[in-house]
Amino acid sequence: MTASAPLRRFDAAALGETLALAAAAPRRRANRNVHPALDDPIQRLLNVFQPGTYVRPHRHEPERFELFLALAGSAAVLTFDDGGAVRESAVLAPGDTWAVEVPGGAWHTVVSLAPDTALFEVKPGPYAPLREEAFAPWAPPEGTADAAARVAAWARLACERPAG
Repeated sequence: MTASAPLRRFDAAALGETLALAAAAPRRRANRNVHPALDDPIQRLLNVFQPGTYVRPHRHEPERFELFLALAGSAAVLTFDDGGAVRESAVLAPGDTWAVEVPGGAWHTVVSLAPDTALFEVKPGPYAPLREEAFAPWAPPEGTADAAARVAAWARLACERPAG
């Protein structure tokens, strides 16, 4: 019998530290990797968002899904068609729809709907930064007035749409 590694624990203090980083960050978000190395075959991370953050719509390779689990707050996950029209949206919150999986190859974004929103994310690794062509050509660059307006519109739309 071989010795096993000890349990890895993730507590409220780690969540609180990451939430504080997001609140202070110009981009209004922060993450904490749980996977031990960027080349890990399964990426696991805590993503925290404040309202108004802009996650530029993007897509991953067809075999690279993303699974989001709601830990705190509320967020909308939206998918789009190739022209930028919203295809589907899901509002995530603990105790309600608490998880959603975005299939690989789908244009998508995440919008914070409440302060101190925390999502746990799981996706295939290894980590590779997104190339420019992975970002939706119809999505404005981060930091523009158009980006801020779209975040607000997507948040309203996600809250108005029926589930499904």
